[in-house]
Amino acid sequence: MAQNVNIVQKIIEYIEDHLHENIDLDTLAASMHYSKYYLHRLFTKTIGLSIHTYILRRRLSEAARSLAQTQRPIMEIALWSGYESQRTFTNRFRKMYKIPPVKFRKQKQYYPLQLRMNVQDMYDDFILSKATIRHAKKSDIPSWITLLHLVVDGYPSLNEVEYRVQLEIAIEQKRALLIEDEHELIGALVFRSHPCWIDFLGIHPQYRNSQLTQLFLNAMKETYCPNQEIWISTFRKYDPADTGYREEFIKLGFMERECSIEFDYPTQHFVLPVNDKKKVRNKYE
Repeated sequence: MAQNVNIVQKIIEYIEDHLHENIDLDTLAASMHYSKYYLHRLFTKTIGLSIHTYILRRRLSEAARSLAQTQRPIMEIALWSGYESQRTFTNRFRKMYKIPPVKFRKQKQYYPLQLRMNVQDMYDDFILSKATIRHAKKSDIPSWITLLHLVVDGYPSLNEVEYRVQLEIAIEQKRALLIEDEHELIGALVFRSHPCWIDFLGIHPQYRNSQLTQLFLNAMKETYCPNQEIWISTFRKYDPADTGYREEFIKLGFMERECSIEFDYPTQHFVLPVNDKKKVRNKYE
């Protein structure tokens, strides 16, 4: 496991060092003495994104930073981000950020689509169970925000100052839950009751395949929202910013409901029906 983490970290370092260049995966693979197919599989398995998708999201995040914090011409930013024309850049930026670069610049509010990943060793011998879930405390807020930055995904319009205020309220009202793996915060959830809504659900990218979402849902169904439907908002169908959340929720039994606009972002509501006959289970029980 440590060797795999080291390899992925080296891939990330290479990408970051050549982010605004033409990244040649064959050269990368040769320098690391592995096939590019092996590196692709390892990278995707570790952080949940392909190398290509990670590069795309990182470049757009840095383009957004430049739009908000500098006066560089948009055409220059487009070329700097690896696009051959301003039109192609604008179309891709709009698809991911939901607004064109010109409007984003006028708002002067930067928020990343994808920050640089820093992978760490996962603790295979650490036992995850419902007992691992605990209420968040105010002292957890810095770690919570760090996780937030890793999982912000397609919600770049998030106002972090306002988010902190709402998080403090949720912590005081015992509506903020988290899961830690040794000293790393790897899962976080904020909910409301009556009706039961999950306002925020964040899973560390390296743990997306660890059934932590299922673990949270079991706790919601049994302790915090018993005998209630559970609602959540996620990406609309075909949203290119989605990194697999819709598919995951559908596999977990959520059903599609109406579309909505939240924080100026197009979303869709999903609901997990009450099921008294068959308890949702996972490998940690």
